Amino acid sequence: MDPKGRLMTDGYTSIEHRDPLAESLGDSDLPSEGRLDVEPAEEAITNPVEEPAAKSGQPVPKPKPVPHLTLPERAARGKAARAEVPRSAQAEIDFPKRRDPVALLEEQAVSRLPELVPIRYGRMLVSPFAFYRGGALIMASDLARAPNSGIRVQLCGDAHLSNFGVFGSPERRLVFDMNDFDETAPGPWEWDVKRLAASLAIAGRENGFSGKERRKIVLDTVRSYRQTVAVFAGMSNLDVWYSSLPVEQALQEFTRGVDPKRLKKVEANLAKARTKDSMHAFEKLTHVVDGERRIISDPPLIVPIDELIPASMQRHEIVGEIQGLVRSYRQTLETDRRHLLEQFRFVDMARKVVGVGSVGTRAWILLFMGVDLDDPLFLQVKEAQPSVLEQFVGKSEYKNSGKRVVAGQRLMQANTDIFLGWQHVSSGLDGKERDFYVRQLKDWKGSFEFEAAVPAGAGAYGKACGWTLARAHARSGDTIAIASYLGKSDTFDRAVADFAETYADQNERDYKALRDAVDSGRIKAETGL
Repeated sequence: MDPKGRLMTDGYTSIEHRDPLAESLGDSDLPSEGRLDVEPAEEAITNPVEEPAAKSGQPVPKPKPVPHLTLPERAARGKAARAEVPRSAQAEIDFPKRRDPVALLEEQAVSRLPELVPIRYGRMLVSPFAFYRGGALIMASDLARAPNSGIRVQLCGDAHLSNFGVFGSPERRLVFDMNDFDETAPGPWEWDVKRLAASLAIAGRENGFSGKERRKIVLDTVRSYRQTVAVFAGMSNLDVWYSSLPVEQALQEFTRGVDPKRLKKVEANLAKARTKDSMHAFEKLTHVVDGERRIISDPPLIVPIDELIPASMQRHEIVGEIQGLVRSYRQTLETDRRHLLEQFRFVDMARKVVGVGSVGTRAWILLFMGVDLDDPLFLQVKEAQPSVLEQFVGKSEYKNSGKRVVAGQRLMQANTDIFLGWQHVSSGLDGKERDFYVRQLKDWKGSFEFEAAVPAGAGAYGKACGWTLARAHARSGDTIAIASYLGKSDTFDRAVADFAETYADQNERDYKALRDAVDSGRIKAETGL
């Protein structure tokens, strides 16, 4: 164990893959400023989603043998981790004395659209929770200093409460799952749990929940995660893989004690989610121009491509380039879905500001039409940059960051968008290379209105999130080792509840630092957008 309490093991990211990063760390220490000083492993962590390329003419390396530990060995691994990093140690967090969260945000701003960065800051200033949503890099740098068991899974990387929700499965069921994977990467499973727990504590403060109420919500959430991991540890690999959470099951399992009147409102919101599809977006975001549908301009939040085309280009030229990019993106889809997409024709495109933490990255919406005006399709094309986790857990094996997002999402989600794919643009409007991933803009999408929740409802939502996160981790990680580490007592639960409140305190200080930076003129923020 190193001086920061992190267990250094020779373990595996799962029963299928060696963890060369954990092996390469040895007894290395963390620098005083909170960054994990990691040299990328010489050999990338393998993932079955990534296929080797032989275009260079060089021979494709043969796949290495996959090691399989016995069940007792996997359980022993978890117990050994607990001996090195006690569960109570998960409450610890070491904040550097010379802390500058704004500097980390400015670091990210370098690669973003400069005219949109003030909007990002403005959205983060709405509240401490809004700040937290946009501060994934800040928390990653803090978690790198905290104790962890050394057991790795595929992480969401930004598992706060607003990145869970409902959407339509390919079988047209409404399911509850995680829905944001921009920062996905392999890493310590505790990081996702703590990101979720702290978000509940921070949002609970904004709702006016008492300390006791917030603690119960976090304890219920972490207990749900712990107990669900134990259940999955006793299941077959295929049963784990096929597990999902339809909303009907979520309502039945996690809403005991919730006021029936509030449940009716939840059910009404779920029914509304089923209307949020491409047709809904089509009616809201488009109008008719010269007999053809065009995306409505609403700068700076929505800017049609016609308003962004360089003076040296004509619309038909840019449309031709877009169609070529769409054809390239289609190759990343399964053949049946590729065939479906080919039945739609491209109509229009616009840049659209999305989210909080993502503001400033390039995000586009593409309008396609099928057989008639009642058959629209909206795709979202979102820029993918390196995960904020990579400087702490090692560089991704994927050269294309869009492919990293897609691979992580497919690994963690039980039901994935049928049009999920990726793209690389060698020369965009700014002449620079960029990676993107593609998905439907809306497909029965719905979210929980936490700001309107009472403690009982927030607790029910937290339990559903805990279950879902455990299921996502079970698809890539060693649930037997994690379950062995967690054990049957609530020691880990209580430690994370303590951590959540400590981090909520720090988040308020970081939020104030952003506000002070705006007030002093260090950075500029645009609010109300």
